[in-house]
Amino acid sequence: MEKTPADHPEQAGEVERQAPDGDPIPDPGLHDPGPRLTEIDTRAAKRAERQVAGMFTLASVFIVASIVAYVIFGIDGGEEGVDIGDVQVSNFALGITLGMAMLLIGVGAVQWARALMTSPEFAEKRKPLRSSDDVRESALASFDTGAAETGFGRRKMIRNSLLGALALLPLPAIVLLRDLGPTPGNAKEHTVWAEGVRLLTDVTFEPIRAADLEIGQLVNVMPATYEELPDHGPERINERAKSPVMLIRMLPEEINAAAGRENWHVDGIVAYSKICTHVGCPISLYERTTHHMLCPCHQSTFDLANNGEVIFGPATRALPQLPIAVDSEGFLVAQSDFTEPVGPSYWEREA
Repeated sequence: MEKTPADHPEQAGEVERQAPDGDPIPDPGLHDPGPRLTEIDTRAAKRAERQVAGMFTLASVFIVASIVAYVIFGIDGGEEGVDIGDVQVSNFALGITLGMAMLLIGVGAVQWARALMTSPEFAEKRKPLRSSDDVRESALASFDTGAAETGFGRRKMIRNSLLGALALLPLPAIVLLRDLGPTPGNAKEHTVWAEGVRLLTDVTFEPIRAADLEIGQLVNVMPATYEELPDHGPERINERAKSPVMLIRMLPEEINAAAGRENWHVDGIVAYSKICTHVGCPISLYERTTHHMLCPCHQSTFDLANNGEVIFGPATRALPQLPIAVDSEGFLVAQSDFTEPVGPSYWEREA
């Protein structure tokens, strides 16, 4: 036979309670924790109040320190680019100061609740979602009682130190907005390609002559102006993401150039952006007999013999084509920048 807690009075606490008929578990009732030290000793209450206020005040100090650390340990880098050591020091300083500020606010709030706030217990039975007017009035009265018991209005030192810390807490976030830098403007619409810029082989950065390419050959190229950018920093990284171009040679009669693009190729050599117009993956899976270019990410397929138009996959825009020519020394150069933004769509893009 299974025994219930009522069969073991020694385990039921100071008061033995009998379970109602059909209920195997007796009502435990409400436990009276007794008065806390801060409720009977005013010096203990004052000491706890000073502890809480001290933590809130110290949190304010750490918040201000985080702003100071942000300014002192800058990561601008200058012409030489951003140094990883500077980034690590800045992250460490910001993490310590902001982490300590949030920790002290949290610990202070817990200490306030544990040492100075009362903790009355309420038992409330389940009822319909819509409470009666009497219950609503009782709930409001309980809320007012709880608000009064916290001593928020009475303990001015705690209240003011907490409000001060919370008022300062958003300041580091406002200061960190500086890291967003200037607005990009129309920077996404352009690359460092320009009229007369030579096409250089990627990695080795050697100029290319038209005679160097064979039918069906693909070469990844970068603009010569890319080498003029700083060795480190966002400008070089951004152009590495936008400027790569694929150079492909096919028979001139296989090219179905759109109106206005008749002189964009050099004896069957065409240049297209290497960045997929779907989500920006780099592409270079070329099928030389069909002149189709496949993106490995989501299988968008482009016809390079027909102005880079999409023939399959989720991409909705053709690959941007770079108009090219030959300079006086016989090297391949760009006629201009791309005539449309490269890469995937974005909100400000018109087409």
